[in-house]
Amino acid sequence: MVMDKKRVVVKVGTSTLTHPSGSFNLRHIESLVKTLSDIRNSGREIILVTSGAIGLGMAKLGLRERPKDTPTKQACAAVGQCELMNMYDRLFGSYNITVAQVLLTKYVISDERKDNVLNALERIIAAGAVPIVNENDVVAIDELELEVGENDSLAATVAVLTEADLLIIMSDIDGLYDSDPRTNPDAKLISRVENISEEIEKAASGAGTQLGTGGMATKIKAAKIANSHGIDMLIINGARAENLYDVFDGKIIGTLFAAGTKN
Repeated sequence: MVMDKKRVVVKVGTSTLTHPSGSFNLRHIESLVKTLSDIRNSGREIILVTSGAIGLGMAKLGLRERPKDTPTKQACAAVGQCELMNMYDRLFGSYNITVAQVLLTKYVISDERKDNVLNALERIIAAGAVPIVNENDVVAIDELELEVGENDSLAATVAVLTEADLLIIMSDIDGLYDSDPRTNPDAKLISRVENISEEIEKAASGAGTQLGTGGMATKIKAAKIANSHGIDMLIINGARAENLYDVFDGKIIGTLFAAGTKN
């Protein structure tokens, strides 16, 4: 049962954290932090994987459109990461919760150094702090240049590394639909996926928002990573942080990619 999961990785996207301008959406962020703090206080272990650094950096630097060149993206990520962690530190601190910044690249968590990452994450959690993970876009420039950098797969990889019980991806949509709800008003939400078939992958076509780089296709990729290691993944709408309460109250919400038993 989803409500019984103890160690939970929660991934939140740029569209949940910011307005279209790139500036903080304070109402969403404050509600998110309050809800996560309360869920942690209930005895669950929370690992937060966050996007938003480039979008926040753009706003801080006065850029109206996502930059095309890699150095400017790196600069936005560097500036925005300071903004992001300052915000999390202040808001979680108001609930007496300490946070820890963990910046990762796919190389670090795919070779022998992943044990160092795991040891650090485990010690952070044991110390009572909440790890806040983001991709290190200042140095991980290959994905920036390819315009496919996204944190959905990173969140799934972190879930696998830490042997999490559940991965929750908070998106700008209620879950996976049988067709694009932005163009088809009759699109139906798929509440549970037992097998990621070709039909499911076709239903996941579409891009993300202007400020973010993810889309439903990247979430399907994340589900494959998580499910292959026996970890359930749930997509819910991030516009309402209280949806997290519904998850742990046992309500049917979003789309659950059920994995079954862990390997």
